[in-house]
Amino acid sequence: MLKSDTIRVGVIGLGQRGNFLIDTVLACAGVRISAVCDVYADRTAAAAEKAEKLQKSAPVQYEKYEDVLADPQVDVALICTSWDMHVPIACDAMRAGKITALEVGGAYSVEDCWKLVDTYEETRTPFMFLENCCYDEFELLATSLVRGGKLGEIVFCGGSYSHDLRDEILGGRVRRHYRLENYIRRNCENYPTHELGPIAKLLDINRGNRLLTLTSLSSKAAGLSRFAETEKNPDPTLRGQKFCQGDIVKTLIRCTNGELIELMLDTTLPVYYSRRFTVRGTAGLCEQEKNGVLLDSSGEKVIPASEFSAWKPACWQNIDEKAKELGHGGMDYIMFSNFFQAVRDGGEMPLDVYDAAAWMCITALSENSIAQGGAPQPIPDFTRGKWLTRPRKDVVEFPVVSDT
Repeated sequence: MLKSDTIRVGVIGLGQRGNFLIDTVLACAGVRISAVCDVYADRTAAAAEKAEKLQKSAPVQYEKYEDVLADPQVDVALICTSWDMHVPIACDAMRAGKITALEVGGAYSVEDCWKLVDTYEETRTPFMFLENCCYDEFELLATSLVRGGKLGEIVFCGGSYSHDLRDEILGGRVRRHYRLENYIRRNCENYPTHELGPIAKLLDINRGNRLLTLTSLSSKAAGLSRFAETEKNPDPTLRGQKFCQGDIVKTLIRCTNGELIELMLDTTLPVYYSRRFTVRGTAGLCEQEKNGVLLDSSGEKVIPASEFSAWKPACWQNIDEKAKELGHGGMDYIMFSNFFQAVRDGGEMPLDVYDAAAWMCITALSENSIAQGGAPQPIPDFTRGKWLTRPRKDVVEFPVVSDT
């Protein structure tokens, strides 16, 4: 239960993402940042100054996340730290009774995913997984069309995290960023949830359907080594460094209800940003790359997504320009508004701990599969059988559109 009308947030981790989200959080009505925390004092001071300007009151500054969790003036722990600290801090936050909001990333082990689930089931502390792409305009349009039966029976979904991160990765030590060590030491689908999250919600994963098995393969690792030899490399000490992370990783996932999902990680070669979100059904398809929809009734003509505006949920039909400036074209603001409303209502979170575990475990399982030459890996049922009877829960309500 909230102790005041204002939702008081403690932000833990103030790197690029955590610092950026201060603006988005404070754009939501009835929310205040009461604490900020990072192991680097300069980041904490800068975040506190920013928050003070926006909300006209200064948050408390902490170096240790445990102090945030002990602060009675914090209702929500917003965790934006490096990937390796996500699970430990989230579990501690739930044990401390703080509503837990966890930024995305892949898990380092399946056991970590079970720790999240077990801690939630022991404490019943509300938990939200902050997968913002579940709130993107095109992904929600596609889901709306699926819910309305426009694409028929769904057979295949695909997505990609295609994002040229060579400068960011190689700048890890000079910019105090966590990706570098992962690329040096690991080979896996290290960031699966941007593409998998919206697909999983569309396919009712953990709610009448579940992820069953996966197999992953990776290409060789050449992109970062080549980039490290150029003048664009932000850290010359990395010249000659060997990397484990393959440049392209592809993962295939089979679902209990028969659908096939394809994921691709693509972050260390020249590429334009894209998530390549695709939905294929017996009556049509949605394809983000073309920003369009193809229906069986339209032949081979791709219809612009703009012609399906009536199918978009209200949050995208009514979004204003200011919200679009608050991260990723508006989906960050929609996600946090949705989350804070769930906090006030005291109900079930739109993206829960079972979603987090099922999506994050793909990283650890893909690492195993790649190491075993693409061997299939069983995906655990983190709901312990409850997926059979759990009702569908979309992150937003979809409009009912008449075809007449």
